Amino acid sequence: MEALLPKPAQRGRRRKADLRQVINALRYLVRSGCGWRMLPKDFPAWQTVYWWFRRLMRRFRFQMPHDVVLMLGRELEGRQPCPSAGVVDSQSVKAPAAKERGYDAGKKIVGRKRHIAVDTNGRLLMVNLTPADIADSTGALTVLEALKQRWPGLKHLFADGAYDRRTLMDKAATLDFVVQVVRRYEDQVGFAVLPRRSS
Repeated sequence: MEALLPKPAQRGRRRKADLRQVINALRYLVRSGCGWRMLPKDFPAWQTVYWWFRRLMRRFRFQMPHDVVLMLGRELEGRQPCPSAGVVDSQSVKAPAAKERGYDAGKKIVGRKRHIAVDTNGRLLMVNLTPADIADSTGALTVLEALKQRWPGLKHLFADGAYDRRTLMDKAATLDFVVQVVRRYEDQVGFAVLPRRSS
């Protein structure tokens, strides 16, 4: 991570904040879900952590380490660094504090929906956050466009029956994706591991 962070400026004031502590504070925020002002005193001031967060986000400094670690992990398993196949799915979650929320009638949840794509080992490739009332196939359209730019070697996607919609399939074909819909067993009750989607 250190090699991907901004180097100290050659001129001007010396950097006071320890970037390792700033990153640790950001990891703490993500893991605990606390607010900026609730950061423990062991970390730098919350204003400092927030300033660095904004700066690093603008420069895509979080995206790069994620992708590098993902590719290294794949290589250690003897696979190609860039995935060629993935899985698309969504999850509705309650979000009482969110400004934009929707009602997912299928899950009976008021909140937000995460539209995600992972490689066949479950590593996160892309995420799109929408109100929960957005259909799975509609939310996946943005995911497909972002996948094409960020993971150009990805060609094959597995999905459940909610993604078997003409608009999504047409968009996938335009972007040179093959979307394979894996349906539930006819007599399935409860959870069951389905072929391909479990690989």
